Amino acid sequence: MPFTAVDPDYVARVRDSFSRQRVMQTLGAEITRIEPGEVEIVLPFRADLTQQHGFLHAGIVTTILDSALGYAAYSLMPPGHAVLTVELKINLLAPAKGDRLVAVGRVVRTGRTLTVCQGEGWMERADGHEQVAMMTATMIGLPDRE
Repeated sequence: MPFTAVDPDYVARVRDSFSRQRVMQTLGAEITRIEPGEVEIVLPFRADLTQQHGFLHAGIVTTILDSALGYAAYSLMPPGHAVLTVELKINLLAPAKGDRLVAVGRVVRTGRTLTVCQGEGWMERADGHEQVAMMTATMIGLPDRE
């Protein structure tokens, strides 16, 4: 379902907020696409983010997806609002090993306070890509906060 951003400067606002997320800087993630109600975040594979079997740690996959869904919701909020996750569910579908994780978050429905989102995580490799996770989350918009 296509959405329209209420803030004409939503892209700059999303990028500014993302740049202040120290965890995304620490992990080396970047936003690669911002549309009204849809955001893509990419994380290059790094050995220091893996668990004991050499796969990206489930917590890392969850963190990146959570941010993609949160920023998808944030892209539809008016200026002066903040967004926080109030609930999430993740399904880990396959081990996350490849060249980079691509997380796409999409808004499913917006309300006065809560926004429901869904997203997928894909590992890209030289021989193709594989879906490794899917997430559903509820985000809350908090007015009068930056």
